[in-house]
Amino acid sequence: MLLDTYQTIARPSEGLYKEKGSKFLSYVYPVKNEEAIKVILASIRKEHFSARHCCYAWSLGLAHERFRVNDDGEPSGTAGRPIFGQIQSNKLTNILLVVVRYFGGTLLGVSGLIHAYKQAASDAISNAEIVTQAIEHIFDVHFEYMAMNDLMLLIKDEQLEIISSLFNLQCFIRLKVRSSRLEEIKAKMDKIDGILTKEITLA
Repeated sequence: MLLDTYQTIARPSEGLYKEKGSKFLSYVYPVKNEEAIKVILASIRKEHFSARHCCYAWSLGLAHERFRVNDDGEPSGTAGRPIFGQIQSNKLTNILLVVVRYFGGTLLGVSGLIHAYKQAASDAISNAEIVTQAIEHIFDVHFEYMAMNDLMLLIKDEQLEIISSLFNLQCFIRLKVRSSRLEEIKAKMDKIDGILTKEITLA
């Protein structure tokens, strides 16, 4: 893969594992921030309010810069870590993986729990479509009207994606730029007279 790409899933998917009466329902989602993760977790907990445990792991960033594992009352290391292990072994990020357990009355033991949560997590991922995504930035450019021709020529030559624009006495354009090309595009824009500000955020 290129340095500005990562693997995630195209859309939410589900899985299931059963062991000695316990049911392990698994759900995997593509996510881009912690706010989205909180909303999804709240929804799952509401839907499965009678479940014994709602364990999860998530990863954000190209190199898992941000991640979390949660055992939700299961013995330490028996749920969140096995779930996260499946995210890592499939080389995925920007992903939330949740496993909901309905207790079947029989204790599974530490090794049994680790196996069950691992298998449930694996099943959800195996049912998902894995895709490669590019890391992109939003590039907001404020510029004077006289700079429009040069800027539009640069956008055309570099085949940049325009998200929105406003052309008036003071003009504005919003672009989407791949991370690997960000510095190159910034340098070329610096050479255009009449560009007032450039603001860059993650897409």
